[in-house]
Amino acid sequence: MRMKIYFAGSIRGGREDASIYFQIVSILTRYGTVLTEHVGDSELSVTGEELSDREIHDRDLQWLRSCDCLVAEVTKPSLGVGFEIGKATEWGKQVLCLYRASDSRLLSAMIAGSDKVTVESYRSLDEVDAIFARYLKT
Repeated sequence: MRMKIYFAGSIRGGREDASIYFQIVSILTRYGTVLTEHVGDSELSVTGEELSDREIHDRDLQWLRSCDCLVAEVTKPSLGVGFEIGKATEWGKQVLCLYRASDSRLLSAMIAGSDKVTVESYRSLDEVDAIFARYLKT
């Protein structure tokens, strides 16, 4: 059975990294079924989907509860992604956070300091693929 992967990236916090999310999701599909492929959709705006906030919340928590692991791109701060990481660690899920480090921004201490979260810095998508090869069990 294929691994179920929940991918998290900023939606309402800003879509500046949507093209990166799309590429990450494309790589992730080689390792399992990505439950949240829509996060990488360039057509998805900061207003989100044609669902109510409650419907999005309930659906996403159902997907999160059913996944084998959470992969989050955390360079762009997002309240929703932080919430998802918190729930995933509470539920004992495997959590991998990807972060593009720079001198102008620091990763939240709540993510960087958690022993329940693996944080991997990257500069290129080739590095992301290598991280997945090490981290995700096919």
